[in-house]
Amino acid sequence: MSKVVGDFGLPPHAARNRELVEQRLGDVAVGAGLQETLTIEWRTKPQVVHVIDMPVDSLYYNPGTHRIRAQRSFDMEQDRRLDEDPWSDQSQTYLDYLLKAEPSDPGRRDKDFDELQASLKDFRQNEPGLITREGILVNGNTRAAALRELGVADIRVAVLPDSCTWADINKVELSLQLRHDTRRPYSYINRLLTIDEQVEAGRPLKEVARDFRIRESTAEEDLWVLSCLRDLSDRSTTGDVHLRLLDFEDAQERFREVRRAYAKEAKADLRKAELLKENRLAAIVMDFSKTDVRLIESDFRSRYLEQRLPEQLKPVPAAAPGRVIPGINRPVKAEAPEVAAARAFTDSVLRAKAVVRRKDKVTTAQSEQAAAVFDAARTALEDALEPAGKDARVRKRKQAAPDRLNDACQDIEQCITDMILASGSRSLDEEALDEAVIKLRTTLTKFARATAGSITAPGEGVEWLRDAVRQDQP
Repeated sequence: MSKVVGDFGLPPHAARNRELVEQRLGDVAVGAGLQETLTIEWRTKPQVVHVIDMPVDSLYYNPGTHRIRAQRSFDMEQDRRLDEDPWSDQSQTYLDYLLKAEPSDPGRRDKDFDELQASLKDFRQNEPGLITREGILVNGNTRAAALRELGVADIRVAVLPDSCTWADINKVELSLQLRHDTRRPYSYINRLLTIDEQVEAGRPLKEVARDFRIRESTAEEDLWVLSCLRDLSDRSTTGDVHLRLLDFEDAQERFREVRRAYAKEAKADLRKAELLKENRLAAIVMDFSKTDVRLIESDFRSRYLEQRLPEQLKPVPAAAPGRVIPGINRPVKAEAPEVAAARAFTDSVLRAKAVVRRKDKVTTAQSEQAAAVFDAARTALEDALEPAGKDARVRKRKQAAPDRLNDACQDIEQCITDMILASGSRSLDEEALDEAVIKLRTTLTKFARATAGSITAPGEGVEWLRDAVRQDQP
């Protein structure tokens, strides 16, 4: 492979693998019978490459694979060694471990991996993997891990053209993983990282979104979420411990809903949008459900949470110092005190959770203190959600009748359009329409009578309805 900036170099037995690959490609070229091939996207065009058998133990896991990008941080020391020497036995063993691990919790074995392994045991490979001539797995890393564990000697792999670079490897891997028939798609965080990587490489967001078969607006939403996750990870830092991106793997829908709610609120009031975001982020960090998170609005802290927080979770943030933008000396507006308080609470929860998650890196006293803070915060928020839920149900009941009436108005508007169109084509059933109008009159009469017992201070609309019904009476 030709050298490109930022690549991982070549593995130790690259020359030996290249010789074996060339030999087997030659055997395929002169062999009789049907030859197996694989079509890949190669430098924006379809390319047919040949398939051969290779000893699975001679191949190398791809240290740059997007499949486990976020999970590499599971063991920071191993992650560092992987960067320094990706081809060592220790680094390759770590990659093997991560390929078999559950994306949201690499400490556990992935059930999807076991299902893939069972399928390979019963039916062998449905599709070939893909390698470079040096024996680096571009696609099929997980299948190779499963076959090795099963004790299968060989793996079917297609071979990339001789001129491939690390940039080609990344692009080809991405195009293959985004096919609908992929057996194990990227995890949520790894997909976010891959979209970000593609955009940072200079590709237009619209083009990246098309590759992922999503709308551009969805890709923008994903980048916002990733930025938010990175911010949460930074804010969780306590000494040498912090939350990793993979710790948020199972919160996909909750983060997306926060993004939508934030964008909607920000159009009217940015301060309220920030409050809503911080309040909901704290709930997500504490693993509250999607339905619970939806109950949290911008006034959640002041209305429900503040009075239920223990004193140690009521930080009084210092007044933000005045700042100016360098070069133009323009002052930056200080953060609102209530937003700063909400951020401080979220930070406390983040740091506590980071210590609880990485208790092997801290003292017992630190771990116990963090657990106490986390439990106190969760209890307070759980208590605050109860009245918030009751109020939400009351608001929903209050809005039920107006919402139904608004829906009826929309139906009548559509009725007008349908009537005009039918009249123009002389297909209007006037008798049926007359019967429907009589039914409407009867319903409005009942509605007017119902308002008499329900509304003590009628407004203009209700007064009009009552007058119209009275005038219609004989």
